[in-house]
Amino acid sequence: MAFEQLPKKDWYSILGADPSADVSDLKQKYQKLILMYHPDKQSTDVPAGTVEECIQKFIEVDQAWKILGNEETKKEYDLQRHEDELRNLGPVDAQVYLEEMSWNEDDHSFFLSCRCGGKYSVSKDEAEEVNLISCDTCSLIIELLHYG
Repeated sequence: MAFEQLPKKDWYSILGADPSADVSDLKQKYQKLILMYHPDKQSTDVPAGTVEECIQKFIEVDQAWKILGNEETKKEYDLQRHEDELRNLGPVDAQVYLEEMSWNEDDHSFFLSCRCGGKYSVSKDEAEEVNLISCDTCSLIIELLHYG
């Protein structure tokens, strides 16, 4: 994924937004912050260090919008963020090949029963993009592998 080489930043917190915010809310927060930190909007009598901080903040806000304002990069970032959250929950319980999972025709997803009685599930679209899947009932996590 493209975000693995970038430093781990929480682009939502840079914009002061909740991850569940829609694009119009994100855009509104971006516009407010970009005006606040724009280099041309800084007073000439402000200390140089403060100006540098504002420029850095301006750059971060702009980067956050470039990622979260684009549907494709936002989806990729959200998936990476979700995987990072899962990794922090604990160790991977098992490694499973996608081909070992069962297919659910009703909701077009792959699933596997967990030892707790719950299930791991991933949609067909997400199957190529995610590496970790959490059980819908307990805290166990599996790593999704692909032949190839």
